[in-house]
Amino acid sequence: MKKFSAILSLLLTISLLAGCMGTPVVYQCDCPTDGTATENSGTTTPENTAPPATGAVKTGLAIVANAAESKNAGDEDGEAKYDVTIVGVTVDDNGVILSCVIDSVGTSVKFDATGVITSDIFAEILTKNELGESYGMKAYGGAKYEWYEQAAALAQYAVGKTVEELKAGAVGEAGKAVDVDLAATATIYLGGYVSAIEKAVQNAQHLGAQAGDELRIAVINTLSTTSASADNVGLAQLDTDVAVVTLKGETITSCVIDSVQAKVNFDVSGAVAVSSDPILTKNELGEAYGMKAYAGSAYEWNEQAAAFAAYVTSKTAAEVAGIAVNEKTAPTDADLAATVTIAVGGFQALIAKACQ
Repeated sequence: MKKFSAILSLLLTISLLAGCMGTPVVYQCDCPTDGTATENSGTTTPENTAPPATGAVKTGLAIVANAAESKNAGDEDGEAKYDVTIVGVTVDDNGVILSCVIDSVGTSVKFDATGVITSDIFAEILTKNELGESYGMKAYGGAKYEWYEQAAALAQYAVGKTVEELKAGAVGEAGKAVDVDLAATATIYLGGYVSAIEKAVQNAQHLGAQAGDELRIAVINTLSTTSASADNVGLAQLDTDVAVVTLKGETITSCVIDSVQAKVNFDVSGAVAVSSDPILTKNELGEAYGMKAYAGSAYEWNEQAAAFAAYVTSKTAAEVAGIAVNEKTAPTDADLAATVTIAVGGFQALIAKACQ
């Protein structure tokens, strides 16, 4: 959809977020909606003699983030290390996964033994699907298949199955593939990705998508950092913003937007402090995110993101790009502004990226 290129460039410029182009491989199948799962054939369009799925389907998103592998500075720089898994699905009312996409972000921020940031925080942060062959599993790890190929194999394997069927057949106790066909491609640890698929299915809701609609995701990452000082701890924060949309032609039929802020603190000796608590997304935080409590907002972030997602459903990417906003990219349309008072330039950029 070349005509969105200029729109996307403009939105990414005005947005506080920065990302890159890239469309992940999405696996879909024409599955029956009576709960009967079918096996995939190993192609992007699985062989299936069952009638095509029809009717309304649910759209789901899961974001799972951690910074548990962060390390203190010493003779070498310390590191705030992030791992974020993103899964989008469509699923029928019987729990059968109709389409699935898996992506991941792995990045880090380094700092020295005095707590000073040493990384280039303005460098573009690509997802593993966007990195493709550049991720280096073949070149440096001797793998037969790259990460994006292995993730795609799992996504394909999930299509046509319920979560229970996926968990029963995909991986063993060690988290590695046990299904022969899946194991032929996917040799990485899959346990966390299967759990993320389960979470996406659990989160799925009826938002307007119909069977056969195309599933897309977009991910935009940004870093914000502060070096440590005698008065304040240092901060390395990764913001990962995600939109999942379904499309019928150029029209958005459903949309989910969420964001996660992964934070790592460190002191002037380069010692890290990482909470053992799960890193919740803004949707998961809900009222605890604090826009009502601390900013006096009438609506929480999750409510505003959901309102924007509902507003753009039934629109094209060009129409979303044309939503009237002020100089801070807050909406000026009366209906939208009644609920959404935050800047939406980043949301627009996500939609443009997902639909390009």
